[in-house]
Amino acid sequence: MSDSNRPGTFDFPGLLDESVKVHGHLCPGQVLGVRMSMLGLSGIGITDPKGADRKSLVVFVEMDRCATDAVQSVTGCSLGKRSMKFMDYGKMAASFYNLKTDQAIRVVAKEGARDTAKAMFPDMEDKYKAQLEAYKVMPVSELFTTMPVRVSIPPQDMPGRPLSRVVCVKCGEHVQDMREISTPDGPVCKPCGGQGYYEQVGQ
Repeated sequence: MSDSNRPGTFDFPGLLDESVKVHGHLCPGQVLGVRMSMLGLSGIGITDPKGADRKSLVVFVEMDRCATDAVQSVTGCSLGKRSMKFMDYGKMAASFYNLKTDQAIRVVAKEGARDTAKAMFPDMEDKYKAQLEAYKVMPVSELFTTMPVRVSIPPQDMPGRPLSRVVCVKCGEHVQDMREISTPDGPVCKPCGGQGYYEQVGQ
């Protein structure tokens, strides 16, 4: 990828290598995720996401696919740090939010990039290999759409120490960060309130 296609001062080959180590293999989603992150970070003035800017960045990812691992690798954001938010939209998109400046930009992969990749490498029978090579060199404008957005994060969802901690009156387990459900009998956790993802067996 030429310098003219490289947002900011990020080292694309180096970032891609790091991402592959995190994800386990090289794929088109890794390339998209790395370049998406470079574009998003540059758009909000973040130059050192894992260092000086690490407490200024929150990323919202809209897919639980390969690209998300790449976004985590490049930005250093993660669910455990509460600096990555997973929005289950099923879209190849992410929003990058600078907490200091209140700037946010949403980056969306263009569906037409698949056809462009095929046209760039017509002799490649493996469409994924064609996408992999094309996404490395395609101009940013052909890969992504960007848009400034406004992001609002409630205090209980911000990085940092838990703001609250209560005990579910039904199961006795602790619930943090205002995730409980208020009932006349007291706070209950979401599973006890009928909103759980699992069903207990053996009892």
